[in-house]
Amino acid sequence: MATALDPPAAAPAEKPPAQGESPAPDREPREAAQRTCANCGAPLKDGQDWCLQCGASTPGALATGTPNWKSGALVLGSTALLVLGAAAAAYAAWGKGSESPPVHHAVVTVARVPPPAATVPPKTVAPKIPITPATPPPAAATPAPSTPSTPPTPATPPNIPLSASTPKSTSTGSSSSSTSSGSTPKTSTSSEESQPSAITLDTNAASTYNPYHYPASNFGDPSLAIDGDPSTGWTAKANPEAAPRMAVGLAIDLKSPQKLSSLTLQTSTPGMTVQVYGANGNAMPASITDSAWTKLSPSQEVRSGQASITLTNTTQGFRFVTLWISRAPASGHVSVNEFELFPAG
Repeated sequence: MATALDPPAAAPAEKPPAQGESPAPDREPREAAQRTCANCGAPLKDGQDWCLQCGASTPGALATGTPNWKSGALVLGSTALLVLGAAAAAYAAWGKGSESPPVHHAVVTVARVPPPAATVPPKTVAPKIPITPATPPPAAATPAPSTPSTPPTPATPPNIPLSASTPKSTSTGSSSSSTSSGSTPKTSTSSEESQPSAITLDTNAASTYNPYHYPASNFGDPSLAIDGDPSTGWTAKANPEAAPRMAVGLAIDLKSPQKLSSLTLQTSTPGMTVQVYGANGNAMPASITDSAWTKLSPSQEVRSGQASITLTNTTQGFRFVTLWISRAPASGHVSVNEFELFPAG
């Protein structure tokens, strides 16, 4: 078996061309295309001095005929030097980088100083200190009202003349004092009788008394006149042909006859003319001119927003009471916001 150290084999002798044959002009190209490794027979390209399969050199590649190991040693030595230099440079760079952390640690310690200073103010709870002085003001305030409270008490002097009036009556005699003492309860009872409680009415006790059958659209809800809310009320509008004359009323059904002393009304349309009528029976009379109606007050004009009408017949009870409106103010309509009846004593 041939090795790379063996001398290259001699090339076969070329045969001379036979008689009559011309030398082949393309022999050299063929030899070049057919170059093979003398050691392993692998094909070789033009200009290739070393076999890529076995590493043997082609004839004439080396002057001595032996592989040149010195060039390889030079390549390996230079490579080793480069590797050592790179390692030394990396070590030096690592040594320089390790010195930087102390600088960063110094910056971190400086940054920790401000947070404690910021947290110190909230921890000192100073609001508790003003709470204790807040208590003295109430103590100081208590004597202040006590001193002015005494001046208002002089409101009692009006009572002094009242008590002084009693000795004057007693100076006239015991009988006069008894009469005076007797007169005071009478006046008190009369004042109580003049302002009794209003009669409680059912929600459906009020109705529109319309004996002449005017259009229902001329009238409002009569229950609004007894709902206890002065901002609402029963309304009526006069016919344009007869305005300001009217002929309509607000009727109250007491369900049973009751003796009456007076009535009060509130209106947002002062200037209307009214009159009070009373009647009994199972139903109201069909006309205001019916004899079943009894006049309980004279005809009068309501000149303000509130009016109190005293009834003339207090001895007879009436089930139906009508506030008859004969004339409207210049506006041509009326409103009864509140209507109350008071019993007789």
